[in-house]
Order: sequence, then C-alpha cells, then structure tokens
Amino acid sequence: MSGTPPGGRELSFLAFDFGAKRTGVASGNTVTRSATPLTTIATEKTDERFAAVEKLIREWRPDALVVGVPYHPDGAAHDNTRRAQRFARQLHGRFRLPVHEVDERYTSTEAEAAGARDLDAAAAALILEQFLRQA
Repeated sequence: MSGTPPGGRELSFLAFDFGAKRTGVASGNTVTRSATPLTTIATEKTDERFAAVEKLIREWRPDALVVGVPYHPDGAAHDNTRRAQRFARQLHGRFRLPVHEVDERYTSTEAEAAGARDLDAAAAALILEQFLRQA
C-alpha cells in the first residue's frame, strides 16, 4: 500500500497498542501521515474492550486498523506477541476491516521519553505513524 491510493482517496486508520489491562488507541490518515493519540481502554475484560473498540470504530469510521505487535529486542516472539496477534485476528473477525500488524518495539519507551501524559495512546500514535511511513 503506498500513500494515497489511485483516485486520491484519503484512508483513515485506528491504531491499537494492545495490553492485557490497557489498550491505547490513536487515529490517523494517509493525507497528513500523522497520528493523534485518542484514548486508552482500561479493562481486562474482553467484552468491555471490544465494546469500547466498536464505539470508536462507529465514531471514527476507519478504512483499516493497525495493531502494534511486541517482540523481544532480538526479534523473538513472546507471550504478548501472540496476544497482540490474537487481538488483531479478533478485530478482523468482529469488524471485517483490514488489519495491519506493526512491530512495536520501543514505542512505549519513546512515548515515555517524549513526556506523554497517556503512554498507551501515545504509543498507539507512534505505531500508526510508523505504519504510515512504511505505507
């Protein structure tokens, strides 16, 4: 996928920094190639998490979703890698939108270093900006 598709249509995205207790959310698009932190969904309950995601999808009407997938510094997968990939599959299954996975190593550290007030939402914005740079 490269920038704005033929015909010049802007594509919008919601991005997620998935966590078992908190999931950060950001929005962005292919025109500005930037992302804005939106909120953090703070719940361990799957049904509550997906109800909050559904509300955001209805409000923002994204063309696609982006999920940050964590890896060890050496690139090896771990338990949270699999959890984030499962979340991505569930998003696709529930909402029938394209879902893109992005390596999210160090995004929380970057968000913290930047002084973000909402680390999870800021990390989601960094994930989305990384995706948009690669698109």
